[in-house]
Amino acid sequence: MERGEAREILRKVATGEISPDEALLRFITAPYQDLGFAKVDHHRALRLGEAEVVFCPGKTPEEVGAIMASLAAQGGNVLATRASEEVYRAVKAVLPEVEYAPRARMIFLRRRPPWTRGEVCVVSAGTADAGVAEEAALTASLLGSTTTRLFDVGVAGLHRLLAQQELLHRARVVVVVAGMEGALASVVAGLVAAPVVAVPTSVGYGASFGGLAALLAMLNSCAGGVAVVNIDNGFGAGVLAHRINRLGEEACG
Repeated sequence: MERGEAREILRKVATGEISPDEALLRFITAPYQDLGFAKVDHHRALRLGEAEVVFCPGKTPEEVGAIMASLAAQGGNVLATRASEEVYRAVKAVLPEVEYAPRARMIFLRRRPPWTRGEVCVVSAGTADAGVAEEAALTASLLGSTTTRLFDVGVAGLHRLLAQQELLHRARVVVVVAGMEGALASVVAGLVAAPVVAVPTSVGYGASFGGLAALLAMLNSCAGGVAVVNIDNGFGAGVLAHRINRLGEEACG
């Protein structure tokens, strides 16, 4: 149940279209659906503003399909992360309308377009970072944020980034995805007034320590306004960016 649906129920109570008892029953039955192997949280969209997202590793393809079908029955967008093509095929057998983004490793069902006026801009340092960047962009988009992408503009060729400053300044939130030494987040944060969500990736040579070097560089940024998520966590960055964007939208009326 999403907030708009909850408001509609309350409106119908106010106009007498449904009884208070019927409305109460809808709220009582909303919180979760017990599938035996999983308790699907249908109340999350009402509490947090976005529905539950399925993390695929550790679940069988059939379990992912059942959970996504349960979420799809609520009528909104549905998203599953870190999904293989095998899992996608199993889900598509249950929900034929789902799509798969192989680079982002995400299965999704889009029923509602982005609704925000404010933009989330997702910036990646190199093509090798594009999978994590696409995960962030697709997450923010499916949650409801208008999203733009600016890929392969790392510090090894800084002129590529500087040529796109209009796009950067237009964004309400900027997500910066970078591996190696992770310098791009500090550079972008020194250019824009918008908050920057930095995502270190595990891309790099041996001394990058699987993304630890980029993580520490981003945490030690000399530029203000940088928040850092975990290594390769494009999903977490997309959620955070959307929430910042959504709150800005609500503040603007």
